[in-house]
Order: sequence, then C-alpha cells, then structure tokens
Amino acid sequence: MLRPDVIFKSRKGLKLFALVTLILVISLTARAQSGDIRWSNDGNSYYRVEHNELIQYTLPDSKQIVILSKQQLTPSGKTIPLQFSYYCFSGDQQKALIFTNTKRVWRLNTKGDYWLIDLKSGMLTQLGKSLPESSLMFAKFSPDGKSVAYVSGNNIYVEDLSTSQIKALTTDGSVTLINGTFDWVYEEEFFCRDGFRWSPDSKKIAYWQIDASHIKKFYLINNTDSIYSKIVPIEYPVVGENPSSCRVGVVTVSDNRTTWMNIPGDPVQNYIVRLEFIPGTDKLLTQQLNRKQNASKLYISESSTGVSKVIQEEADEAWVDIYTPGNPYAIDFTNKFIWLDGNKSILWDSEKDGWRHLYQVSLEGKPEKLVTSGKYDFSDITYIDFKKGYVYFTASPDNATQKYLYRTRLDGSGTAGLLSPAVLKGTHSYSFSPNGKYAFHTFSNSFTRPAREFITVANQKPLDEKKGIISRLDSLKVMQTTEFIRIKTADSVEMDGWMVKPKDFDPAKKYPVVFYVYTEPAEATVIDSYGISRNFLYLGDMTKDGYIYISLDNRGTPALKGAAWRKAIYKKIGQINIHDQAMAAREILKWNFIDTDRVAVWGWSGGGSATLNLMFQYPDIYKTGIAIAAVANELTYDNIYQERYMGLPQENKADFVTGSPITYAKNLKGNLLYIHGTGDDNVHYQNAEMLLNELIKYNKQFQFMAYPNRTHGISEGEGTFLHLATLYTSYLRKYCPPGGR
Repeated sequence: MLRPDVIFKSRKGLKLFALVTLILVISLTARAQSGDIRWSNDGNSYYRVEHNELIQYTLPDSKQIVILSKQQLTPSGKTIPLQFSYYCFSGDQQKALIFTNTKRVWRLNTKGDYWLIDLKSGMLTQLGKSLPESSLMFAKFSPDGKSVAYVSGNNIYVEDLSTSQIKALTTDGSVTLINGTFDWVYEEEFFCRDGFRWSPDSKKIAYWQIDASHIKKFYLINNTDSIYSKIVPIEYPVVGENPSSCRVGVVTVSDNRTTWMNIPGDPVQNYIVRLEFIPGTDKLLTQQLNRKQNASKLYISESSTGVSKVIQEEADEAWVDIYTPGNPYAIDFTNKFIWLDGNKSILWDSEKDGWRHLYQVSLEGKPEKLVTSGKYDFSDITYIDFKKGYVYFTASPDNATQKYLYRTRLDGSGTAGLLSPAVLKGTHSYSFSPNGKYAFHTFSNSFTRPAREFITVANQKPLDEKKGIISRLDSLKVMQTTEFIRIKTADSVEMDGWMVKPKDFDPAKKYPVVFYVYTEPAEATVIDSYGISRNFLYLGDMTKDGYIYISLDNRGTPALKGAAWRKAIYKKIGQINIHDQAMAAREILKWNFIDTDRVAVWGWSGGGSATLNLMFQYPDIYKTGIAIAAVANELTYDNIYQERYMGLPQENKADFVTGSPITYAKNLKGNLLYIHGTGDDNVHYQNAEMLLNELIKYNKQFQFMAYPNRTHGISEGEGTFLHLATLYTSYLRKYCPPGGR
C-alpha cells in the first residue's frame, strides 16, 4: 500500500524524509537522477545530471567532462534541448537512451518518448516514431547494443538501431491483456513495472503477460474536467476476488514466435514476481508465489521448450517476504536475482530461522549455505566482492531505528564486521562502484543534516578528508529536538518511538500531545534520520506553538527486530497494531506534563485507518483525530496487500470485520476530521462514503472534506496543498489547542 508519506523508500528502509505528498514523489522521480549518481562500467568514474546536462566525474580527483551537453540534446531543426528525466547506457557505454516528454501511468511517469544518442558521433534520433506520442515504456538496449526493445500500447516492440525498423513482437495487447508491463495491483504491491527481459544472446525476450479481462472494474467518477461527468474504469481486484491471470512467454526476435513457459499451478491463483535469464544461458529463473503469498517456489525453465522444474521451495505460517534491492520507486527499478558462483547459485533472503538472513541457494540442487547468522536482520545488500569472497550489507543489530554497513564472508564462515564509522550514529546508505574500489556514502540522523562523500572502500576513508562527513560534522549538526524513546506497555511490548517537546518546555505545565501513526507492515515511522519528526502538513512550528509530537512503531511494522515482531500482525491488522498504540499511549499519558484532555492522532492511508480505529476503539484516550485517505473497510482494498497480511476473507472474514474502523464508528466521542480524494485509485473514495453512512446512522458529528478528482496523494489541482495544510492546521489548533497550561 503506497502512502503519500513516502519519498523514495521501501519496506527495507530507504531514506525517509518524514511526510511529503505524492506530488513530491512524482516530481522528484521525474528528476531522480539529478542528484543521484550512475557508475561507469569500470567503476572509476560516475555520471550525474546537472542543469539538464550529463557530466562524468573521474575518481579520485573528480575531474569532470560533459558527456551530453544541451547542444547535443537539441534535435535537428529545434532550438530547445530535450528535458530528460532518465537516461541509461548501452553495455559498452557508447550509446545512451534519453527519456523525455513523460506521462504518469499509475504512481510514476513511466510512459514517454525515448531518444537515442550516439556518444561518438553525437547523432540524436527519436525511437518509435511511428507509435503514438509519449507511449513508449521501459526502453532498453539489447546486450549486443544493436537493438532497443520497449513497450507501447501493452505490446512489445524491437527497433533495429542501424535501420530504424520497428518490429512488433506481440500484437494482442489491449487494456486488459498486458504484455511486457503490469496492471495496477502488480505495480502497487509487488513494485513490478518493467515486464520483459532480453536474453544474453540478444535473440529472445522473456516477458510477463497479464490477463486482467476477468477482473471487475472499479469506476471512479471525474466530475471536474467537463460539464458531463466521466467514468474512469480501473481493473482493480478487491480482496477475496481472483487475481489477474499471469504467464511467462519467450518470444524469438527473428520470427515473433512465443513459447509459453509451463510453470505448474493455476495462473489465476499464483503470482510471478521475479523473472530473469540465467546469465550465459538460454534458461529462465522464475519466482512464483501462491495466492496467499505464504509459499514461494523457484523454477528453472527451458526457454525453447517451456519445460520447467522447481529447484527451491519455502513456506511461512504468515507470508514470505520479498526482498527488493535498490529503490522500488525509481522508474527503472527491477527486482533482480543476485548471481553467485559463476551463475550456479543465487544470494537469497529468508526469515526461516526467525531473522532476515542471506543464504546461498544452488541452482544445481546442492545444499544451501547460510551467509549471515545471528539474532539480527540484514536490511540491504550493498555489494558483493566475488574475488575476495565478501558480501557487504546494511543492518543494525543493536538499534532498530538506525542502519550501518557490515561485511561478512560469502561462504558463511565469518562473522559480520561493522564498517561504518563508529562516531556516526544514525542512518547510513552506500552505493558501491562496480569494481568495489569506491562508494558513495550518505549519512544523517535526527540532528545531523544529510551529508554525502565518496570513500575508498578498503579503508572506509573519504577521498577528500576536508570534504569528508566526519570533518564537517560540527557544521552539519542542528539543535537536537528529536528525542528517541522506548515505551514498555502493560503487555510487556517494548516500542521504539520519537518525541519532540515544545521549545520552551516547562515540566510543571501540561501540554497537548499529537501522535503520528502508520502502524502497518508497509513502513516503520521511527527511523533515526534527518527530518523524521517534521510534520509537513502543519503550517507553523509545532514546537513554538507548544505541542508534544510523538510517533511509535508497534508490532507488525517492518522494524529490524526479527520476523516474530514483524509477523505478529498476521490476520490482525486493525487489532494488534491498534492495541499496541493505545497501550503505549496509556503509558505516555501517565507522564505529569501530558494533558490527557488534549490528545490528538493523525495519519494518512494505512495511518488514516489507524487513526480511525484509535478514535473509535479507544475514545477515552484519543480526543481529536485527522484521518486522510483511510481504508475504512478492509474488504474494499486490493487483494495482493490485504491477502498477504490478512489471509482470504472466504476463510477468515471475521478478522477483516474486526480490524475495520467502520465496525467501531458508533463509538466516536471526540472530534474527527476525515479527508479523502474522490479520484483515489488506490484507497477508493467509497471508503469515505461507507464510513460517513455509518457515522450518520449513529448521529455522530464530524467534519468531512472531499477533494474533487484528487488521487491518493491529494496533490493535483491549483492550491490543493495549501488548502489541505490550512484545513489540517486549523482543525488541530481548534480542537487540540496548543500550549502549556
């Protein structure tokens, strides 16, 4: 479930900047590479987009060369250069693809125009000229660099770069029969977008085909863009409804013939979540999840015949988690396998021993090897040193709110060693060069602004000591206002949290407290990074005005505390997370400086659901609530998310009812502001109307704001953010007045 309080992060803990709206996600995605780097193949230099030009920096001295100038990016006969939001290189890095004129599909701008530029000759050519404007998706070079494949109109095309001849490899694509990309729910919940893979010899393409023709349409109504309303249909599989059918085909470029992989199991009752050619072979490796997502199978398939055999299986009493390396909110994200041992095995993650650990899984039936071990979770795989036999990864064994770089031996014979500087307590991330010689290191904590440096991996030292993070640490620090806390409830559940007190805090006075919540498995809110405790919707300074601001991570959030912590919420969303939050709040309300009559709670999406549940289930604690884009009825949300964490309603419907805020709406006593966009294609506006009906039924008074034709991020339309923030701030100040008393 994608929340608008996320900016470039995943369940594995990418950088969290507190709360920002989806409009920022989209706009920053469009220029994602302007601040990010892309390494050269040899690892001795990197590329960065600056002022719409591509610059190459050579390390260690950072000498720079303009690789793509504005002049080179100006098409013949034009005076304005292409404004590009994404680029990628051919294997030899002699050609580049430029993505421009982009349009939003679901969450990201993944549809647009692609241009090819020859870096030697400077020739600039548009691809897909005969296809509709801004219709190309996921263009990528063949391994031999002679062709580019892309999707348009849910069909896969190949364009010969020497002749500009365009060839359709599939022709049956439609709104509901999707080749080479995905429907709404696959993208939303599995981060699947790019749905095709080149074979190593450039002669074939493997691709997903999603058949959503039997999926019922959910109809949104657009009342704002014309005098007559427009119906916006979306193929949206609600929890309990069958998923889209999915199969994998391999098409031969020379003759357009597709061979379908014979992967066992009903394609309507299973998901294909990962697919790749095994390097150097004509075989495919595929990961299949069953519908409940509590059983995973790896298959090897012969691309020429479709014959498939299972090589690894795993099951879990709750769900099998899928590790997503990299940034799943980047437009070029692909959930790839990590190949080892000359491509005879893969580096795999599992929680089978109660912690998220790395394993070597053989493709030849040999026993698997545990790579990391101990009572801790790894967070991200950062780099594999094949020559020396090491894997670099991030983890935080002692503090689940932080993240550090570790290294251990690939054969599992060693123990993990900490590499991040001990003096830098907080959240670290690393981008390693392909040769493992250099890394781009970023760091922040709650009182240190984000900082970055290039380091030499061997000694973890900055290339330029004067520009290193440690040498600049004093200048990066700000006043420490965020206090990390641990609350132990009456049930002996210990929860991490953060708290920000008023600037002129007087322990003899009593202050209002505002809780920010999310509470579900998709994200933790308590992370030791800069800006984590900033409330972006509040117009003003909460600390100056006199609020105590708190957030807590309950059981079920994806904190690095072991599988038992994360999976305690299985079939209990709306129950165990709400109970934990309320019990922690009870402990906090015992503090002498908390005004128990001025207790507010707010959240967005899953956090909006939690806000409603807290207001309705514990009206004695929470007196004011602001819920945005909430799932009021769990039976209305999509099948992949809800069934993963809640099971099938055909089997345990009572859990869905018990966890839904609408069940408890009759208990409302406090002040409730409910906000929803009528064009929300994620958490549908019907949730608002269902909840309103229930509140009206019991004569519960509340305030409601519908934002016409706005989506889940409530970002579209002139003046929307200011209006939303003004509404939020005014309501909070009125019903939970600030200041000590």
